[in-house]
Amino acid sequence: MSNREEYVQKMKAKLDELNAEVSRLEAKAKGAEADLRVKYDDEIKQLKERREEAKVKLAEFQQAGDSAWQDLKIGLQGAWDILDEAIKSASARFK
Repeated sequence: MSNREEYVQKMKAKLDELNAEVSRLEAKAKGAEADLRVKYDDEIKQLKERREEAKVKLAEFQQAGDSAWQDLKIGLQGAWDILDEAIKSASARFK
């Protein structure tokens, strides 16, 4: 398996982890008081938007030619870092 394929698999695994975390947060939000639920739902919406951005970057990365994938890797990693920080932040607020 090439470095590129390994990286794609790693990012897909991270997206799977993210999906599980979003589902966990959604379940927690459902059990929250009404005023908090609105706040949590807004945060979850933002996380889902960032997740979609990461999916788009991953798709671009997968379709990139051999010469461009290293450059796209930087963009994908940046998108993932932002998403990862948002998840950590939201998880901390949901505790």
